[in-house]
Amino acid sequence: MAVPSFPRRHVLPAAIAAILFGSGTPAWSQSVPAAPPVTVSTPLQTQIVEWQEFTGQFAAVDYIELRARVSGYLTEIHFEDGQIVQKSDVLFVIDPRPYQAALDAAKAQLGQADAQVDLAQRNLARSSTLVKRADEPVSVYDQRVSEFKVATASVDVAKSAVTTAELNLEYTHITAPITGRISNHLVSIGNLVNGGDGGASTLLTTLVSLDPIYFNFDMSEGDFLAYQRAAAKGLMLPTGDQSVGVSLHLIDERGWPHQGTMNFVDNRINRESGTIRIRARFPNPDYFLTPGEFGRIRIPGSEPYKAILIPDAAIVTDQSRKEVMTVSDDGTVVPKVIRPGPSYQNLRIVRSGLAATDRIIIDGLIRARPGGKVAPQAGKIELEPETN
Repeated sequence: MAVPSFPRRHVLPAAIAAILFGSGTPAWSQSVPAAPPVTVSTPLQTQIVEWQEFTGQFAAVDYIELRARVSGYLTEIHFEDGQIVQKSDVLFVIDPRPYQAALDAAKAQLGQADAQVDLAQRNLARSSTLVKRADEPVSVYDQRVSEFKVATASVDVAKSAVTTAELNLEYTHITAPITGRISNHLVSIGNLVNGGDGGASTLLTTLVSLDPIYFNFDMSEGDFLAYQRAAAKGLMLPTGDQSVGVSLHLIDERGWPHQGTMNFVDNRINRESGTIRIRARFPNPDYFLTPGEFGRIRIPGSEPYKAILIPDAAIVTDQSRKEVMTVSDDGTVVPKVIRPGPSYQNLRIVRSGLAATDRIIIDGLIRARPGGKVAPQAGKIELEPETN
């Protein structure tokens, strides 16, 4: 018996049927998404001075090698290695007895010369009287004059010998020519040291001054030319002027706690490195800064001017361009191309491309799309206070 066939019924999904026949509610509803919230602010405008930073090294204003000027046995050392010594402090003593004896002998020779002068003067006076009475030949008078001059010259020689002996005796006590920190002694008591004014004299120790102290750093030829041109236009103080203030910090310090002045610019650019040596001077009353230490110095890179500042987080990169996202009055995101400058504290200087009245997105950039809508919320750009 054949099974009767029935025509196939096509059943439309309920959602499609509702749209076609206008009955019921669609299975989904599509609503317009709300504008994402972002934080906006106008750029910060404030008067600043741009700074350039360089790495350099401290150096002593005075560096002295203490050497023996007379030979002899070292008998005394009057300092501890590495201590601070004051100007005129006695540091070393070389056995002074031979030089005291030489001084006594020189003084005795001076006494003999003085006696010879006295005798020659008396003989000359008697000869002068006799010659006037024609009781003595003129030749004898001439001889007495010569003897007096020779005796006078002998006195001068003896005086020079006394002065030399006094100096040699003084050189047996080696004193500090400046106030500063002394190194370790290189010769121990009992050793024979060689004196003299040449390089063969024995080096006893070294001494460096600490207050004030120099800081040397190198500037590139391009930076140096920029300073020169700015100074020629009257936009900057002349390079090397004593009134150019600089700041410095050590490798473990934050902020710029040390203040000094730039006081020297070299007279030529180094041919090998293309840099020029510049020096600053810093007070160091507590002797904390040490010659040879490294530090970071900043010097003025501009005259004071009113700058536009924004946070680095507000800047986006589009290929080779730098942009910020601004928000118009109706909430539309409008990108603007800017030319950023150097950083200043926690913000970035904007050279061009941004107006002081522009509202830029400083938080929520990931939710903003050029041409899209956003819900701006007021924020504020602030400088981070400098720490010394």
